[in-house]
Amino acid sequence: MTTMRDAVDLDGAVEALKAARSVTIVCHVQPDADTVGSGLALALVMHRRGIPVWVSFAEPAELPESMRSLPGAQHLVAPADVPAEVDLLIAVDCGSAGRLGALVDRISGAATTLVLDHHRSNTRFGDINVIDAEAESTTSLIVRVLDAWGVPIDAEVAHCLYAGLVTDTGSFRWVRPGTHVLAERLLATGIDSGEIARTLLDTHPFGWLTMLSRVLATARIEPDVRGGIGLVYAFVRRADTLDVSSEEAESVIDIVRTTSEAGIAAVFKESRTVTDRWTVSLRSRDSHPGAQDGVDVAAIASALGGGGHRFAAGYTAYGGPEDLVAGLLAALE
Repeated sequence: MTTMRDAVDLDGAVEALKAARSVTIVCHVQPDADTVGSGLALALVMHRRGIPVWVSFAEPAELPESMRSLPGAQHLVAPADVPAEVDLLIAVDCGSAGRLGALVDRISGAATTLVLDHHRSNTRFGDINVIDAEAESTTSLIVRVLDAWGVPIDAEVAHCLYAGLVTDTGSFRWVRPGTHVLAERLLATGIDSGEIARTLLDTHPFGWLTMLSRVLATARIEPDVRGGIGLVYAFVRRADTLDVSSEEAESVIDIVRTTSEAGIAAVFKESRTVTDRWTVSLRSRDSHPGAQDGVDVAAIASALGGGGHRFAAGYTAYGGPEDLVAGLLAALE
């Protein structure tokens, strides 16, 4: 049986990479290790081939602390330093052009735009779109592109690729046939999986603990949502994050989603710069192994202007806390 994984056509991506004479790689706003790992892995490959390459993301102003040890970070530049015109622009792990933030205007200055992504909700905004919704991470898709190109994967590139794989699979909680084979291949290059995982997932400043104490105090549960599946939610307000980085706020959803009495979890995170703007993280799960009854939060997020995966998605909303909750509850009806 042919799967989507088998059917994805990589030829267009490979030809575009081969032909490129200058490359900009754009990661999504509020970047995670999958988008940054994908971008830096490609940047390392392009730089070694003598191709000028820039990697950037629109916000926040600095790369999150947990990702600063990734090889290739020297290719990261501020949005203002991204060339207005380039031969090839590559968007990695971006489900829509909106996820590029202020860097969306660089698309018009690119001779060719290539989108590499694994979000089912991807809007296919590139000239060339390589989208595999079955891929565990965008970095796993990058592995297949590099293989099709005939480019070997050494320890530096593998470090970047593994970073995306370990984070997007939730430390291998959510895997597919072949995921562990891919992990073993990357580990065989000599990378330190324990150190990579510890840096990305298990290291927080002390201020994270005090932030959590305030945020978790806002947690509420709506047990009757979706016929008893239940919704648990919490708020991260601007004042809660004054002493921590934005990535610490992003980690809150992984605590809230562990609530056993609710199959859907949401965390509303207030913008540090825009009044009444919130980014919302959604998670869901099956009721028990093999049930296949988890709520498709990608569909919920898409209806609210966002997107993502079946069990992990997000969107942006505006208004006060009561309005935000009411909007989500309406979408879940």
